[in-house]
Amino acid sequence: MRKNIIKEIWNKKGSVINGWLAIPNSISAEIMAHENWDSITIDLQHGLNDYSTSIAMLQAISSTKTVPLVRVPWNEPGIIMKMLDAGAFGIICPMINSKSQCEKFVNACRYPPAGFRSFGPLRATIYAGEDYFEFANQEIITMAMIETKEAVDNLDEILSVKGLDSIYIGPSDLSISYTKKPDFDIENTFVYDIIVKILNKAKEKKICAGIHVGSSSYAKKMISLGFDFVSILSEAKIMQNAVQTILKEIKDKKTMKKKSLY
Repeated sequence: MRKNIIKEIWNKKGSVINGWLAIPNSISAEIMAHENWDSITIDLQHGLNDYSTSIAMLQAISSTKTVPLVRVPWNEPGIIMKMLDAGAFGIICPMINSKSQCEKFVNACRYPPAGFRSFGPLRATIYAGEDYFEFANQEIITMAMIETKEAVDNLDEILSVKGLDSIYIGPSDLSISYTKKPDFDIENTFVYDIIVKILNKAKEKKICAGIHVGSSSYAKKMISLGFDFVSILSEAKIMQNAVQTILKEIKDKKTMKKKSLY
């Protein structure tokens, strides 16, 4: 079976740099994947993607060494199993708030006896190899999103779930849960202190920790803090930022004069 590069990076104590796909398009997925991200996540929760559009995107990512991940819309075994069968090498599951919810998520990602995943990896065997069933439980990554006060209160129990590889902090929903405005790149607030607490708890339990960030500078800070996985914006936001920068550079040059053709 194809090795999961994310696990290889983690085994070497490195940090994974993850791209994010919100636009349902295989060309943009291919462009992003060829830019040397360690992994790329197709977002089925808040992105505009669905199961059908994600298939071509997974195929596009597969033309590179970039590891394909999927954030599912909810903790629902059917879509989790379908995305794994389609070739996702890891699942990010939103709104995991308790041990029982985490167990349900992890078990949907694992074949028996470790879980209750049903067998039928139609595309996964094409991408990963004919021996997929034998090694899938070892290579597929499970990432539970910690993004509510309830999840923080139950963090020790969530981190104790067998088969959980990583937690993943959603800073916007976490902020909302503590009655603050949704935000990325949080600094010098009690929500930041909670983020550090989550990270330290994960480290104590030898569970990897990821976070979504809004800038490369904050990504570097989170890596230096000890995060094993950072996602930066999305291809949609990166494109929007680039366009805004280009237009600002052109339109803000007050001294620029139109040259006469005559």
